[in-house]
This record gives sequence, C-alpha cells and structure tokens, in this order.
Amino acid sequence: MSDLLLVIGNRNYSSWSLRAWLAMKIAGLEFAEEIIPLDLENTKERLAKSSPAGRVPTLRVLGDGDGAPDKLVVWESLAIIEYLAETYPQARWWPEDANVRAVARAVSAEMHSSFATMRAQIPMNVRATGRNVPLTETSQKNVARILKIWTDCRRQYGQGGDFLFGEICAADAMFAPIVVRFLVYGIEMDDVTSAYADAVWNSEHMKWWRAAAEEESWTIPDEEVGLAD
Repeated sequence: MSDLLLVIGNRNYSSWSLRAWLAMKIAGLEFAEEIIPLDLENTKERLAKSSPAGRVPTLRVLGDGDGAPDKLVVWESLAIIEYLAETYPQARWWPEDANVRAVARAVSAEMHSSFATMRAQIPMNVRATGRNVPLTETSQKNVARILKIWTDCRRQYGQGGDFLFGEICAADAMFAPIVVRFLVYGIEMDDVTSAYADAVWNSEHMKWWRAAAEEESWTIPDEEVGLAD
C-alpha cells in the first residue's frame, strides 16, 4: 500500500486537484485518493481537518500503521509537485535539460499565480458542453498570454512530442484545467495551440479523469456558467 494520500475535490470542478493528480499520474506514482465534495454542508469542516489552508488538493504522507499521525502534510498543487519531484527524482516531472526545466517551472509558476480574472469568469467544468461566456477585456488578455506561452513552448521545446516540452510533464498538468476551459467555452485557437489542447484532452490519464467526472452526481450551481437561456 502506498504511503501517499491525495485529497481532492470534485473532479468536475476542482482545477487545482486535477493539476496535482495529473502530475502524479504522469510520474507513475502509486497513491490513494480521498474526495471531499465541494459546496456541501460539511465541506468546510472536512477541509479544515485535511489542510491547514482549508482547500484541496492536499498531499498526506501517511504514518506507519493505523492511527499513526501523518509524517507530512503538503498543500498547494505546485508545492506538492515540487516536493514529490525531490522525493521521487527517478520519475518524470520536468524536462531533463536544466535550461528547459527552468522555463517549464517558470510557465508553471506563472500559471499558478496568474490569470485570476479569466479563471473566475470561466470556471473549470469538465462535463459542460457548448457554453457561451463573453470574455471581459482582462480575460481576453489572460487568454492571449496563455496561448502565447503554449505557442512559444511548442515551437521552441516541443519537438520531441505533442506537449509543451515534447514529452508530457508537470507543466502540462498545470495547464490541463485551462485546456478544459478553452475547449468547453469555445476559445478560438490556431493550429498549434489547438493541437496541443487536443493532445492534453485525449492523453491517457486525462481521459480517465474526464470519465470519472462524468460519473459524479454533485453539481455546484455557481460554477455552471454560460448556459443557454
């Protein structure tokens, strides 16, 4: 049994959960999962017990034996990825070349800290189809910056595969929820960025996550934006 437990939210809505989960799957790690459904009466209580920040995802390194205290609790997706990259360096997390790895970390950190306006206006919703949300000027600038990141990475570093840095890595996991948004809300993309989005959308573990999201029964009304009148 793995000593790693990843606590996540609804697969349909929890973009940060997807980032950590997908990076761990790409790396080939074995880990257990616990889902805390969001927006329920007991959600805040359960999150408070699971994470110092009261959010998902949270990585728990379990103690030895039943009832033993956790050895470590790590919250925030990028912190989880970096901790695991140090703990399991033999797995694929980042590009091998140091300079390329620095760029991959830079765009991942930018994703982590930026694009708040766009992310709030078009929340991740894996099950949604045909949504229409007119973007604000700030959201449009967010979209343009993301598409430039994808284009630059694909053209400069992506020759070895279909992903930002060739082979799929943690940087692609960081942008996976954006891929969901762009496809669901019909964001216009060119051939380069559309091919990248399609590669992420149809990657092995992403397909599994999408199928699992389809099976969930939870719905968060405030996240269901862009529905036709």
